Amino acid sequence: MKIHEYQAKEIFRRFGVPTPRGEMVTTPDQARAVAERLGTKIVVVKAQIHAGGRGKAGGVKLAKSPAEAADLAKSIMGMTLVTPQTGPAGRVVKRLLIEEGLDIKRELYLSILVDRATASPVIMASTAGGMEIEEVAHTNPELILRETISPATGLQPYHARKLAYGLGLSGDAANAMGPFLQGLYRTFLETDASLAEINPLIVTGDGKLVALDAKMAFDDNALYRHKDLAELRDLNEEDPLEVEASNYKLNYIKLDGNVGCMVNGAGLAMGTMDIIKLSGGSPANFLDVGGGASAEQVKNAFKILISDKAVKGVFINIFGGILRCDVLASGVVAAAKELNLTLPVVIRMEGTNVEKGQEILKTSGCNFTIAKDMKDGADKIVALAGGAR
Repeated sequence: MKIHEYQAKEIFRRFGVPTPRGEMVTTPDQARAVAERLGTKIVVVKAQIHAGGRGKAGGVKLAKSPAEAADLAKSIMGMTLVTPQTGPAGRVVKRLLIEEGLDIKRELYLSILVDRATASPVIMASTAGGMEIEEVAHTNPELILRETISPATGLQPYHARKLAYGLGLSGDAANAMGPFLQGLYRTFLETDASLAEINPLIVTGDGKLVALDAKMAFDDNALYRHKDLAELRDLNEEDPLEVEASNYKLNYIKLDGNVGCMVNGAGLAMGTMDIIKLSGGSPANFLDVGGGASAEQVKNAFKILISDKAVKGVFINIFGGILRCDVLASGVVAAAKELNLTLPVVIRMEGTNVEKGQEILKTSGCNFTIAKDMKDGADKIVALAGGAR
């Protein structure tokens, strides 16, 4: 789960991570009032969407007066910002952060995330603050510093010293790195975050470290421990089909292809998307219905798949274990009849009760194509969906 910048900064402050003063607003009048309260010569008007690159897209502006802050808020509110992270459809701005302007001496990058290779938190830092870290990794990978943190011993003072040295910090800024990192690490651990990112982390003219930007994402599986964080979810920032899928406890991610995929198991789902690409097609989604899905869940998954207007055909690839093939078949048939399905559907099943499941499909009266294996199924659905996209 992702949250907005202003929400992430509120969490940062709770753990002692310095951020600029500011408030979230939804109207130009509120923007003027906040700018007056801040009382600084410059205030920053920042669009709040779940994506980076807002400044380049026109979503971050400087105002030299409360009146100008109100005017900028009026122009940015309601804009559709298109950035590399939003996709071509963009995101509509519905909230703004009005924040004090600061004396920026240097811009750095700092983040903590989970390194799956080492099963440990890793701190990433760079002198190339304010740039997309993916771009830095591609063009200047030597500028990225990494410090792996042992879960057993946690963050140690030497980690902060190494990062301060690597970033070229000195004086007050170098001394501030230890407390700053401790606060950020506690934020990361105690909220069960999967990402805590600051881009840029600034060094002010008087040597302070301040999180000028903030991005956080949380492990969905741990949200039951953090009901306060779950309440920060903004459904307007998520794809409607992904929101609907989450209501049915389905793992669904929308992609840009035309072959809808329904699979049980994340590994098999990844393999299914790969084999569709190998056959010349393009998957429209990742959908893992899980090992213990019921016929009702399968039916709901099917509804979500065909609600995507880009889908021209559906490939169902199931290995029947906990989810028996006859249960899957019953759910697919019920969904197809209820929705008066006209799209081509190719089904490959193996495992528990596969013969019974195939019999249900064959006698359903629906126009299903049964594949003998994964490659056969991928070839057939790509052809039926109109080929490569």
